[in-house]
Amino acid sequence: MASQITRRSILKGSAALGVMSALPGIALAEGMDDLIAAAKKEGKLNTIALPPDWANYGKMMKAFTEKYGITINNASPNASSAQELQAVKSTRGQDRAVDVVDVGPSFALIGQSQKLFKPYKVSTWDTIPDSMKDKDGYWYGDYFGVVSFGVNTKVVKNVPQTWADLLKPEYKNMIALNGNPLSAGAAFGGVFAAALGNGGSLDNIKPGVEFFAKLAKSGNFIPVGVTPATLESGQTPIAINWDYLNLGYRDKFAGKAPIEVVVPADGVFGNFYAQAISAFAANPEAAKLWEEFVYSDEGQLIYLEGYAHPARFNDLAKRGKIPADLEAKMPPSKFYTDVKFPTQAQQKAAQKVLQENWQSMVGQ
Repeated sequence: MASQITRRSILKGSAALGVMSALPGIALAEGMDDLIAAAKKEGKLNTIALPPDWANYGKMMKAFTEKYGITINNASPNASSAQELQAVKSTRGQDRAVDVVDVGPSFALIGQSQKLFKPYKVSTWDTIPDSMKDKDGYWYGDYFGVVSFGVNTKVVKNVPQTWADLLKPEYKNMIALNGNPLSAGAAFGGVFAAALGNGGSLDNIKPGVEFFAKLAKSGNFIPVGVTPATLESGQTPIAINWDYLNLGYRDKFAGKAPIEVVVPADGVFGNFYAQAISAFAANPEAAKLWEEFVYSDEGQLIYLEGYAHPARFNDLAKRGKIPADLEAKMPPSKFYTDVKFPTQAQQKAAQKVLQENWQSMVGQ
């Protein structure tokens, strides 16, 4: 999905603090060695809902297995966050019991409230922003994205730069979301971003619903869920989607369909996914080692290669760890360094507004 960038010496040297808390009195290198040995003894890791072409998870899993010789069983790659939590419950006590999950922040809170997770603080804990982690280590954000326009320029001659641009008549039957905002996180983010670009705020998503009502009435918005195929073919030539997905499609379709990716400056909205270790993990030591790898410099840069901004992005940037050639492929950093995420209360309030108004106002 992207060029090879590895930091294979990082984890060994840096992953001591979290291991120390689990293994008191053991020297740093010895603690990491013990964790690796225990994880290798288990020999496998049961993940769920990690699509290989989403956020570069294909490379993440391959790199982990190559580094430690631990086999990954990745169940239901396209499962939803809700299905992940259900799987934690339904596989409990089995050899295939889920070890780790990767869920949206609202589902991370649900999983914690249902006592489905066990706390674990990785060694790089202090460099994960407070807004992206539970203070006790029950879950922690791993990567984030911002809403963008993925534009097939073979079909769209004038690339829209702002939310206001999307109202132009020239974009009739061209604009689509990645799913329904009542059930899909990417589409929910699209409506929230439109709200920010039209006088709304993280406390007020209603202007976003009103904006899409205008798009639907004008005929610009079409009720077709964005997929890689619909963007490539031109069926949905303006795809409102997470930046890391649109940027990945840009690379994937190079030479076939020219894709330009724009982050609308008048409404930048970001959100993240979160990792957590199951309280009923079949392979708890492998689960800890997986988290150490994911949150090491090496793992975080693998996310960035897949255009998903890692949780520790600001720390990596501050220490000069982001390769210049990789940074050049991304939208300007101003869209990422100051991105604000909605709180759980703000998300719940926004979801309520959508449930009450989306169908009646947008009708799709």
